[in-house]
Amino acid sequence: MSTSNTSENGVSSTPESPEPQAKTTSAVAGSPRPAGRWRVVDIVVASVLAVAVGVIFWLWSIGYAGIAIITVIFPPLGGLYGGGWLIAGVIGGLVIRKPGAALYCELMAAVVEALLGSHFGLTVLLSGLLQGLGAELVFAIFLYRKFNLPIALLAGALSGVGMGIVDNLVYNAEWEIPWKIVYLVFGAISGALIAGLLSWLAVRGLAKTGALANLGSRRAAVEPAV
Repeated sequence: MSTSNTSENGVSSTPESPEPQAKTTSAVAGSPRPAGRWRVVDIVVASVLAVAVGVIFWLWSIGYAGIAIITVIFPPLGGLYGGGWLIAGVIGGLVIRKPGAALYCELMAAVVEALLGSHFGLTVLLSGLLQGLGAELVFAIFLYRKFNLPIALLAGALSGVGMGIVDNLVYNAEWEIPWKIVYLVFGAISGALIAGLLSWLAVRGLAKTGALANLGSRRAAVEPAV
């Protein structure tokens, strides 16, 4: 007597293998997440960064009173102090490396500053928006694929231009055009050096500690500077 499962008409009675379905299910489950989509860890880290830098913004605003004497000599010199208000956008973009990170961090940091009671009032929200857009634009131009030192410097500089535009409209409206241009240039320089360079160095330092292990910036410490 045969032990085969083949029926009398020669057709096997063995059930069809579920293997193709299993492969399909596995493929769907293992599909890579779109590179630009934010994960929970991205949102959490970006929010923590925004709050921390928002406190720095608030302290930086208090410190602005200390340079008032210098700006009396030549008012556009105030632009050189502005880089401290641009850190959130640059460092957020460098750490998260996702579309919208620079804008989110800069704007949320401005919200924190406003909630803490900035003497600049709610205008800090407009500043945060323009400054964040400036940094975001640089990362977007390079398709969120380059995060080296030149990109950080450019992001800080363009964020400084955003700061200069808002300040010239809100605070410096009565200035002559040459002074406004100088203020913009000083803002860009301050943004490049304080927000750009320092943020880039900070991210490399954080990467060395392993704090960025779950983020796209985890290898920042060994990435080439240019």
